[in-house]
Amino acid sequence: MAAPAPGLISVFSSPQELGASLAQLVAQRAACCLAGPRARFALGLSGGSLVSMLARELPAAVAPAGPVSLARWTLGFCDERLVPFDHAESTYGLYRTHLLSRLPIPESQVITINPELPVEEAAEDYAKKLSQAFQGDSIPVFDLLILGVGPDGHTCSLFPDHPLLQEREKIVAPISDSPKPPTQRVTLTLPVLNAARTVIFVATGEGKAAVLKRILEDKEENPLPAALVQPHTGKLCWFLDEAAARLLTVPFEKHSTL
Repeated sequence: MAAPAPGLISVFSSPQELGASLAQLVAQRAACCLAGPRARFALGLSGGSLVSMLARELPAAVAPAGPVSLARWTLGFCDERLVPFDHAESTYGLYRTHLLSRLPIPESQVITINPELPVEEAAEDYAKKLSQAFQGDSIPVFDLLILGVGPDGHTCSLFPDHPLLQEREKIVAPISDSPKPPTQRVTLTLPVLNAARTVIFVATGEGKAAVLKRILEDKEENPLPAALVQPHTGKLCWFLDEAAARLLTVPFEKHSTL
């Protein structure tokens, strides 16, 4: 099996420089989309270390555009843990506390799960909300998805060898047996990830180096979940720090803001 096209790989000297460049890219994509015929910007966020990175950098990056611009943003989440929003594991809860309090996106345009529903119903409810927000699209088409990757190669809540990797009909799927706690989650599926106009994977730290080499360089018969993200017509980018990229031999662009 041929190795997938790795996309554009950008390597930064530190997570701080990566975060600053990521925030500028979000601001540029937003400005470009808002100036286009649809005049809106649909962004999908992942949790983990991305929360603090975006909370630190994004408010200042988008501030020049002003609140009128943010009023035309639609914000969704690439996956979510089925826990109350005030729980430490809630992705939306963390963004609400650390980022959205400083980024005045209208609450009606922030699409969240209902954590009080059973996991199957929560997935159906979130899918319905997405379909309403993306009216006219047969499948939600995000302008930008920011994804993480785990040391096992998972992305969103799509884990290696899990049946959800074969899901082709649903845009949102429930998972009740996540190998990473909490076990009950709701996740976007591969058809949505691969319909996006731009996908950026963000990975930092030496702990990601081995799996990134597998994803970006190895020819695996059974590719890891992150390697299955190959946008059909969109752009795929990887934002890595030097520690995460240290084992790569494929070409990449070295960036420094110093």
